[in-house]
Amino acid sequence: MIVSCEKYVLQSACSISARATASKSPIQALEGLLLEANGSNLKITGYDLKEGIYTNIPADVKQAGSVVLGARFLGEMLRRLPDGVITITTDEKENVNVRCGKSEFNFMGITPDDYPEIPEVDGLNNISLPQSILRSMITQTLFAVSGNDIRPVYTGTLFEIEENMLTLVSVDGYRLAKRTEKLESAQMENCQFVVPGSALSDIERICSDDEGDVRITVGAKHISFSIGDTVVISRRLEGEFLNYRKSIPDNFKYEIKIERADFMSTIDRVALIINEKNSSPVRMTFNDGNIDCLCITPIGKAEDICPCEGNGEGLEIGFNDRYMMDALKAAGKDELLVCINSASSPCIIKAADGTENFTYMILPVRLRAGD
Repeated sequence: MIVSCEKYVLQSACSISARATASKSPIQALEGLLLEANGSNLKITGYDLKEGIYTNIPADVKQAGSVVLGARFLGEMLRRLPDGVITITTDEKENVNVRCGKSEFNFMGITPDDYPEIPEVDGLNNISLPQSILRSMITQTLFAVSGNDIRPVYTGTLFEIEENMLTLVSVDGYRLAKRTEKLESAQMENCQFVVPGSALSDIERICSDDEGDVRITVGAKHISFSIGDTVVISRRLEGEFLNYRKSIPDNFKYEIKIERADFMSTIDRVALIINEKNSSPVRMTFNDGNIDCLCITPIGKAEDICPCEGNGEGLEIGFNDRYMMDALKAAGKDELLVCINSASSPCIIKAADGTENFTYMILPVRLRAGD
């Protein structure tokens, strides 16, 4: 194989595909990137048997071929090489020569015969939506994905397509995040599937704010996301996902209107005395025109007041400060409604202007004397 391309193009493509390589694996090839030169393109693939990412870049291919190069070593080498055109040459014994300007490396590659074949998603169902929209939907729901493998299906986000509406739902047992968007282009019957959070994190980073679309294709066991010249293929998570419609309350005794920035600042100040060794809920008392926030830990006591519109009649509820802050940060509106019923029922956060595209549910923390 003899192939040449611009350093910054190759470096960018390798950094994207390397997200899907294994950090440690008994199969050495999985810790590397598969480079395949053919025609006028160089295809770069990373695959860890759960997720695969490949991207195509323009290249001057003098001799077609393929080789696997260690992802970490290749990334460090590209970072250190000077700007300019990089030429990669390999022979039948996997000897690799990399040249850029006056710099040159010679090392052993890995035979591509050891590289597992990445699965193909040939499903007939597909949808398209702008990259900026998908990235926004992922950002507003990914934080609520569970990090606990006891229920593997909750380590991913539910994608639900119903009547040209796409809904993303994440849940971890203590909170729920839901985001809805109308689809302009869909060739898919009503369906639902769960995508691992790790894959969505990579997709979120790959998506940009340009006008290009993401094409989502759903297969029996895998899903593919085509983003420009890059394709992300992920396995589907199996299992029964939470019936979120039955979990989210419809009616509320109190609806308190707050300014997101004011509420976040108040919680941030009160939570200053909370750390890993000294955890405690933030005690919120919903009064007429203000929310009194109180936190007590072995470090000390912190109090603050956030103005609001509405009267909670002195209802006192405890919340995990991080869960509340995550929801407030992800909300895309400056004015929000905090909807509550009692000290033991879920709290719902939604837009104050009546738009229904995002909903966050947070379970309260039971308060004890001294909290």
